[in-house]
Amino acid sequence: MKVVAIVPHGLEEAACIELSSLGAQIEKKSRGSISLSLDLACFYRINLQSRLPFRFLREIAQFFCNDKYSLYSGVQHACDWSSFLNPSKTFRVDVSGFKNELNHTHFTALQVKNAIIDLQRELWGERSNVNLDSPDFCIHLYLSSNYAILSLATSSTSLHRRGYKSQVGIAPLKENLAAGLIQISNWNDSLTLVDPLCGSATFLLEAASIARGIAPGIEQSFLFQNWPDFDQNLWNSEKRFAKKLFSPYKKLPKFLGCENNLKIANQAQLNIMKAGLEKEITIQTSHFKDLEFPSEPGVIICNPPYGERLGNKTDLEVVYHDLGQFLKKKASGWDFWMLNGNPALSQFLGMKSERRFPISNGGIDCRFLHYKIH
Repeated sequence: MKVVAIVPHGLEEAACIELSSLGAQIEKKSRGSISLSLDLACFYRINLQSRLPFRFLREIAQFFCNDKYSLYSGVQHACDWSSFLNPSKTFRVDVSGFKNELNHTHFTALQVKNAIIDLQRELWGERSNVNLDSPDFCIHLYLSSNYAILSLATSSTSLHRRGYKSQVGIAPLKENLAAGLIQISNWNDSLTLVDPLCGSATFLLEAASIARGIAPGIEQSFLFQNWPDFDQNLWNSEKRFAKKLFSPYKKLPKFLGCENNLKIANQAQLNIMKAGLEKEITIQTSHFKDLEFPSEPGVIICNPPYGERLGNKTDLEVVYHDLGQFLKKKASGWDFWMLNGNPALSQFLGMKSERRFPISNGGIDCRFLHYKIH
Protein backbone atom coordinates (compact mmCIF):
# COMPACT_ATOMS: atom_id res chain seq x y z
CA MET A 1 0.00 0.00 0.00
CA LYS A 2 0.99 3.65 -0.43
CA VAL A 3 1.25 5.66 2.78
CA VAL A 4 2.37 9.20 3.56
CA ALA A 5 3.95 9.99 6.94
CA ILE A 6 3.50 13.60 8.07
CA VAL A 7 6.50 14.66 10.16
CA PRO A 8 7.90 17.86 11.71
CA HIS A 9 9.90 19.91 9.24
CA GLY A 10 13.57 19.28 9.88
CA LEU A 11 13.06 15.68 11.00
CA GLU A 12 12.50 14.19 7.55
CA GLU A 13 15.88 12.42 7.44
CA ALA A 14 15.54 11.14 11.00
CA ALA A 15 12.04 9.85 10.18
CA CYS A 16 13.34 8.08 7.06
CA ILE A 17 15.89 6.26 9.21
CA GLU A 18 13.26 5.27 11.75
CA LEU A 19 10.65 4.12 9.22
CA SER A 20 13.22 2.20 7.15
CA SER A 21 14.35 0.37 10.29
CA LEU A 22 10.74 -0.76 10.77
CA GLY A 23 10.56 -2.21 7.26
CA ALA A 24 9.01 0.60 5.20
CA GLN A 25 10.38 1.39 1.74
CA ILE A 26 11.04 5.11 1.28
CA GLU A 27 9.64 6.31 -2.06
CA LYS A 28 9.99 10.08 -1.72
CA LYS A 29 11.04 12.63 0.89
CA SER A 30 9.40 16.06 0.83
CA ARG A 31 9.17 18.98 3.23
CA GLY A 32 7.23 17.67 6.21
CA SER A 33 6.22 14.40 4.58
CA ILE A 34 7.61 11.03 3.48
CA SER A 35 5.98 8.75 0.90
CA LEU A 36 6.21 5.07 1.78
CA SER A 37 5.51 1.71 0.21
CA LEU A 38 4.77 -1.15 2.62
CA ASP A 39 2.67 -4.21 3.36
CA LEU A 40 -0.07 -4.58 5.95
CA ALA A 41 2.20 -5.98 8.67
CA CYS A 42 4.62 -3.06 8.29
CA PHE A 43 1.68 -0.66 8.26
CA TYR A 44 0.58 -1.90 11.68
CA ARG A 45 4.19 -1.90 12.89
CA ILE A 46 4.90 1.75 12.06
CA ASN A 47 1.69 2.86 13.77
CA LEU A 48 2.70 0.96 16.90
CA GLN A 49 6.42 1.72 17.04
CA SER A 50 7.32 4.91 15.16
CA ARG A 51 7.87 7.98 17.33
CA LEU A 52 8.37 10.83 14.86
CA PRO A 53 5.26 11.17 12.61
CA PHE A 54 2.26 13.35 13.39
CA ARG A 55 0.04 11.08 11.32
CA PHE A 56 -0.13 8.40 8.64
CA LEU A 57 -2.31 8.74 5.54
CA ARG A 58 -3.13 5.64 3.50
CA GLU A 59 -3.83 6.53 -0.12
CA ILE A 60 -7.04 5.08 -1.56
CA ALA A 61 -7.27 7.03 -4.83
CA GLN A 62 -5.78 9.68 -7.11
CA PHE A 63 -7.94 11.45 -9.66
CA PHE A 64 -8.06 14.48 -11.95
CA CYS A 65 -9.51 17.48 -10.16
CA ASN A 66 -9.74 21.11 -11.21
CA ASP A 67 -13.16 22.23 -9.89
CA LYS A 68 -15.96 21.21 -7.54
CA TYR A 69 -17.63 19.02 -10.20
CA SER A 70 -14.56 16.90 -10.92
CA LEU A 71 -13.96 16.71 -7.17
CA TYR A 72 -17.50 15.45 -6.52
CA SER A 73 -17.29 12.85 -9.27
CA GLY A 74 -13.76 11.81 -8.35
CA VAL A 75 -14.68 11.19 -4.72
CA GLN A 76 -17.74 9.10 -5.63
CA HIS A 77 -15.68 6.89 -7.98
CA ALA A 78 -12.54 6.79 -5.80
CA CYS A 79 -13.31 3.42 -4.23
CA ASP A 80 -16.08 1.02 -3.34
CA TRP A 81 -17.61 3.12 -0.57
CA SER A 82 -20.33 0.51 0.00
CA SER A 83 -17.73 -1.98 1.28
CA PHE A 84 -16.90 -0.02 4.41
CA LEU A 85 -18.51 3.38 4.97
CA ASN A 86 -22.09 2.38 5.71
CA PRO A 87 -24.48 4.86 7.35
CA SER A 88 -23.87 3.44 10.84
CA LYS A 89 -20.30 4.80 10.74
CA THR A 90 -19.36 8.44 11.35
CA PHE A 91 -16.68 10.34 9.45
CA ARG A 92 -14.75 13.59 9.20
CA VAL A 93 -13.10 15.24 6.20
CA ASP A 94 -9.76 17.07 6.43
CA VAL A 95 -8.34 19.02 3.50
CA SER A 96 -4.86 20.31 2.68
CA GLY A 97 -3.84 22.26 -0.40
CA PHE A 98 -6.00 24.37 -2.70
CA LYS A 99 -6.47 25.32 -6.33
CA ASN A 100 -8.66 27.52 -8.52
CA GLU A 101 -12.20 27.65 -7.10
CA LEU A 102 -11.27 25.06 -4.45
CA ASN A 103 -9.36 27.65 -2.46
CA HIS A 104 -11.14 27.32 0.88
CA THR A 105 -10.60 24.14 2.88
CA HIS A 106 -14.04 24.28 4.55
CA PHE A 107 -15.82 24.56 1.17
CA THR A 108 -13.70 21.76 -0.30
CA ALA A 109 -14.38 19.48 2.70
CA LEU A 110 -18.10 20.17 2.25
CA GLN A 111 -17.93 18.98 -1.39
CA VAL A 112 -16.22 15.74 -0.31
CA LYS A 113 -18.83 15.20 2.41
CA ASN A 114 -21.70 15.83 -0.02
CA ALA A 115 -20.28 13.39 -2.57
CA ILE A 116 -20.12 10.64 0.05
CA ILE A 117 -23.51 11.16 1.69
CA ASP A 118 -25.29 11.57 -1.66
CA LEU A 119 -23.87 8.21 -2.71
CA GLN A 120 -24.93 6.68 0.60
CA ARG A 121 -28.50 7.90 0.12
CA GLU A 122 -28.56 6.23 -3.30
CA LEU A 123 -27.28 2.95 -1.85
CA TRP A 124 -29.09 2.76 1.48
CA GLY A 125 -31.57 5.60 1.63
CA GLU A 126 -29.75 7.04 4.65
CA ARG A 127 -26.43 8.73 5.42
CA SER A 128 -23.58 8.81 7.93
CA ASN A 129 -23.27 11.54 10.52
CA VAL A 130 -20.24 13.81 10.63
CA ASN A 131 -18.24 13.60 13.87
CA LEU A 132 -15.41 16.12 14.15
CA ASP A 133 -13.96 14.85 17.44
CA SER A 134 -14.02 11.05 17.36
CA PRO A 135 -15.10 9.77 13.93
CA ASP A 136 -14.98 6.15 12.81
CA PHE A 137 -13.27 7.29 9.59
CA CYS A 138 -11.04 10.29 9.00
CA ILE A 139 -10.89 11.07 5.29
CA HIS A 140 -8.12 13.32 4.02
CA LEU A 141 -8.03 15.14 0.69
CA TYR A 142 -4.84 16.65 -0.72
CA LEU A 143 -5.08 19.03 -3.68
CA SER A 144 -2.15 19.75 -6.01
CA SER A 145 -2.02 21.17 -9.56
CA ASN A 146 -4.66 19.21 -11.52
CA TYR A 147 -5.09 16.16 -9.32
CA ALA A 148 -6.35 15.13 -5.90
CA ILE A 149 -5.24 12.38 -3.53
CA LEU A 150 -7.85 10.84 -1.27
CA SER A 151 -6.54 9.05 1.84
CA LEU A 152 -7.62 7.56 5.13
CA ALA A 153 -5.88 8.70 8.32
CA THR A 154 -5.02 6.05 10.88
CA SER A 155 -5.94 8.33 13.79
CA SER A 156 -8.35 11.23 14.28
CA THR A 157 -5.81 13.03 16.49
CA SER A 158 -2.10 13.66 16.18
CA LEU A 159 0.12 10.66 16.92
CA HIS A 160 2.54 12.84 18.92
CA ARG A 161 0.21 12.38 21.90
CA ARG A 162 1.48 9.40 23.88
CA GLY A 163 -1.16 9.55 26.58
CA TYR A 164 1.19 10.23 29.47
CA LYS A 165 1.36 14.02 29.24
CA SER A 166 -1.87 15.30 30.76
CA GLN A 167 0.05 18.17 32.35
CA VAL A 168 1.93 20.59 30.09
CA GLY A 169 3.66 23.93 30.50
CA ILE A 170 2.93 27.21 28.74
CA ALA A 171 4.88 26.38 25.57
CA PRO A 172 5.08 22.57 25.53
CA LEU A 173 7.42 20.65 23.25
CA LYS A 174 5.60 17.97 21.25
CA GLU A 175 6.63 14.42 22.05
CA ASN A 176 7.46 13.43 18.47
CA LEU A 177 9.67 16.48 18.03
CA ALA A 178 11.51 15.62 21.25
CA ALA A 179 12.00 12.03 20.07
CA GLY A 180 13.41 13.23 16.74
CA LEU A 181 15.82 15.65 18.38
CA ILE A 182 17.03 12.90 20.69
CA GLN A 183 17.70 10.75 17.63
CA ILE A 184 19.65 13.57 15.94
CA SER A 185 21.74 14.05 19.10
CA ASN A 186 23.02 10.45 18.83
CA TRP A 187 22.20 9.88 22.50
CA ASN A 188 21.93 6.20 23.39
CA ASP A 189 20.86 4.35 26.51
CA SER A 190 24.43 3.94 27.74
CA LEU A 191 24.67 7.71 28.31
CA THR A 192 23.29 9.86 31.11
CA LEU A 193 20.76 12.43 29.89
CA VAL A 194 20.32 15.77 31.66
CA ASP A 195 17.80 18.53 30.93
CA PRO A 196 18.63 21.60 33.07
CA LEU A 197 15.44 23.42 31.99
CA CYS A 198 13.13 20.42 31.75
CA GLY A 199 9.66 22.01 31.89
CA SER A 200 7.10 19.20 31.68
CA ALA A 201 9.95 16.68 31.14
CA THR A 202 9.23 15.83 27.50
CA PHE A 203 12.86 15.11 26.54
CA LEU A 204 13.36 12.91 29.59
CA LEU A 205 10.08 11.04 29.11
CA GLU A 206 10.81 10.30 25.46
CA ALA A 207 14.38 9.19 26.14
CA ALA A 208 13.38 6.95 29.03
CA SER A 209 10.56 5.46 26.93
CA ILE A 210 13.04 4.73 24.13
CA ALA A 211 15.48 3.16 26.58
CA ARG A 212 12.76 0.97 28.13
CA GLY A 213 11.47 -0.08 24.71
CA ILE A 214 7.96 1.31 25.23
CA ALA A 215 6.18 1.35 21.87
CA PRO A 216 4.40 4.74 21.64
CA GLY A 217 1.25 3.33 20.00
CA ILE A 218 0.86 0.25 22.19
CA GLU A 219 -2.04 1.66 24.25
CA GLN A 220 -3.71 3.60 21.44
CA SER A 221 -6.71 2.63 19.36
CA PHE A 222 -6.54 3.27 15.61
CA LEU A 223 -9.13 4.02 12.98
CA PHE A 224 -7.83 1.26 10.69
CA GLN A 225 -9.49 -1.17 13.06
CA ASN A 226 -12.72 -0.04 11.33
CA TRP A 227 -11.40 -0.66 7.81
CA PRO A 228 -12.67 -3.63 5.74
CA ASP A 229 -9.20 -5.15 5.26
CA PHE A 230 -8.32 -4.99 8.96
CA ASP A 231 -6.56 -8.24 9.87
CA GLN A 232 -7.10 -8.94 13.57
CA ASN A 233 -4.63 -11.84 13.69
CA LEU A 234 -1.87 -9.84 12.02
CA TRP A 235 -2.58 -6.86 14.28
CA ASN A 236 -2.41 -9.08 17.37
CA SER A 237 0.90 -10.51 16.15
CA GLU A 238 2.44 -7.05 15.68
CA LYS A 239 1.17 -5.94 19.09
CA ARG A 240 2.69 -8.99 20.76
CA PHE A 241 6.02 -8.23 19.10
CA ALA A 242 5.86 -4.56 20.16
CA LYS A 243 5.11 -5.55 23.75
CA LYS A 244 8.17 -7.82 23.80
CA LEU A 245 10.36 -4.78 23.11
CA PHE A 246 9.64 -3.55 26.64
CA SER A 247 12.67 -4.18 28.90
CA PRO A 248 11.62 -3.56 32.53
CA TYR A 249 14.83 -4.94 34.06
CA LYS A 250 17.41 -3.46 31.72
CA LYS A 251 20.02 -1.34 33.50
CA LEU A 252 19.62 2.27 32.38
CA PRO A 253 21.65 5.45 32.77
CA LYS A 254 20.44 8.41 34.81
CA PHE A 255 17.71 10.69 33.48
CA LEU A 256 17.95 13.95 35.38
CA GLY A 257 15.84 17.07 35.00
CA CYS A 258 15.82 20.44 36.71
CA GLU A 259 12.91 22.89 36.92
CA ASN A 260 12.86 26.05 39.02
CA ASN A 261 9.10 26.61 38.85
CA LEU A 262 7.41 24.45 41.51
CA LYS A 263 4.09 24.22 39.66
CA ILE A 264 5.75 23.10 36.41
CA ALA A 265 8.01 20.68 38.30
CA ASN A 266 4.92 19.12 39.88
CA GLN A 267 3.36 18.82 36.43
CA ALA A 268 6.46 17.01 35.24
CA GLN A 269 6.25 14.60 38.17
CA LEU A 270 2.61 13.83 37.34
CA ASN A 271 3.52 13.13 33.72
CA ILE A 272 6.36 10.84 34.79
CA MET A 273 4.08 8.92 37.16
CA LYS A 274 1.42 8.53 34.47
CA ALA A 275 4.07 7.13 32.12
CA GLY A 276 5.21 4.70 34.83
CA LEU A 277 8.76 6.05 34.67
CA GLU A 278 9.18 7.47 38.17
CA LYS A 279 12.00 4.98 38.91
CA GLU A 280 13.89 6.06 35.79
CA ILE A 281 13.56 9.87 35.89
CA THR A 282 14.58 12.27 38.66
CA ILE A 283 13.32 15.86 38.74
CA GLN A 284 15.11 18.40 40.92
CA THR A 285 13.11 21.50 41.85
CA SER A 286 15.74 24.23 41.88
CA HIS A 287 17.64 26.69 39.72
CA PHE A 288 19.88 24.88 37.25
CA LYS A 289 22.92 26.41 38.99
CA ASP A 290 22.24 24.05 41.90
CA LEU A 291 22.27 20.97 39.68
CA GLU A 292 25.02 18.43 40.35
CA PHE A 293 26.17 16.57 37.26
CA PRO A 294 27.08 12.87 37.44
CA SER A 295 30.81 12.21 37.26
CA GLU A 296 30.69 10.37 33.91
CA PRO A 297 30.05 12.74 30.96
CA GLY A 298 26.85 12.27 28.99
CA VAL A 299 24.40 14.37 26.99
CA ILE A 300 22.68 17.61 27.99
CA ILE A 301 19.60 18.56 26.00
CA CYS A 302 17.15 21.39 26.56
CA ASN A 303 14.57 23.69 25.01
CA PRO A 304 14.95 27.00 26.86
CA PRO A 305 12.39 29.77 26.22
CA TYR A 306 13.22 32.08 23.34
CA GLY A 307 10.77 34.90 23.85
CA GLU A 308 8.11 33.89 21.30
CA ARG A 309 5.54 32.50 23.73
CA LEU A 310 7.40 32.50 27.01
CA GLY A 311 9.82 34.92 28.72
CA ASN A 312 10.97 38.45 27.90
CA LYS A 313 14.19 39.25 26.05
CA THR A 314 16.08 41.02 28.86
CA ASP A 315 15.47 38.27 31.41
CA LEU A 316 16.28 35.57 28.88
CA GLU A 317 19.63 37.12 28.01
CA VAL A 318 20.60 36.57 31.65
CA VAL A 319 19.28 32.97 31.58
CA TYR A 320 21.34 32.09 28.50
CA HIS A 321 24.45 33.80 29.86
CA ASP A 322 24.15 32.03 33.22
CA LEU A 323 23.47 28.68 31.53
CA GLY A 324 26.58 28.99 29.36
CA GLN A 325 28.78 29.94 32.32
CA PHE A 326 27.36 27.13 34.44
CA LEU A 327 27.88 24.45 31.78
CA LYS A 328 31.46 25.51 31.07
CA LYS A 329 32.21 25.35 34.79
CA LYS A 330 30.32 22.15 35.74
CA ALA A 331 29.92 20.02 32.59
CA SER A 332 33.31 19.84 30.90
CA GLY A 333 33.47 16.89 28.50
CA TRP A 334 29.71 16.73 27.97
CA ASP A 335 27.78 17.15 24.72
CA PHE A 336 25.21 19.96 24.88
CA TRP A 337 22.24 20.17 22.52
CA MET A 338 19.83 23.10 22.55
CA LEU A 339 16.72 23.89 20.54
CA ASN A 340 16.77 27.62 19.88
CA GLY A 341 14.30 29.88 18.09
CA ASN A 342 16.13 33.15 18.67
CA PRO A 343 19.76 33.45 17.46
CA ALA A 344 20.07 36.77 19.28
CA LEU A 345 19.77 34.84 22.54
CA SER A 346 21.98 31.85 21.78
CA GLN A 347 25.01 34.14 21.44
CA PHE A 348 24.74 34.89 25.18
CA LEU A 349 25.81 31.32 25.93
CA GLY A 350 29.36 32.37 25.09
CA MET A 351 29.96 29.13 23.19
CA LYS A 352 30.34 28.30 19.50
CA SER A 353 28.14 25.56 18.10
CA GLU A 354 29.74 22.76 16.13
CA ARG A 355 26.59 21.72 14.25
CA ARG A 356 23.16 23.17 13.64
CA PHE A 357 19.99 21.62 12.24
CA PRO A 358 16.99 23.66 10.97
CA ILE A 359 13.83 22.58 12.84
CA SER A 360 10.26 23.88 12.91
CA ASN A 361 8.78 23.96 16.41
CA GLY A 362 5.10 24.87 16.31
CA GLY A 363 5.66 27.10 13.29
CA ILE A 364 8.71 28.81 14.83
CA ASP A 365 11.87 28.58 12.74
CA CYS A 366 14.44 27.07 15.11
CA ARG A 367 17.93 25.63 15.10
CA PHE A 368 18.98 22.52 17.00
CA LEU A 369 22.49 23.45 18.12
CA HIS A 370 25.29 21.12 19.20
CA TYR A 371 28.12 22.25 21.48
CA LYS A 372 31.12 20.36 22.85
CA ILE A 373 31.71 21.70 26.35
CA HIS A 374 35.37 22.25 27.19
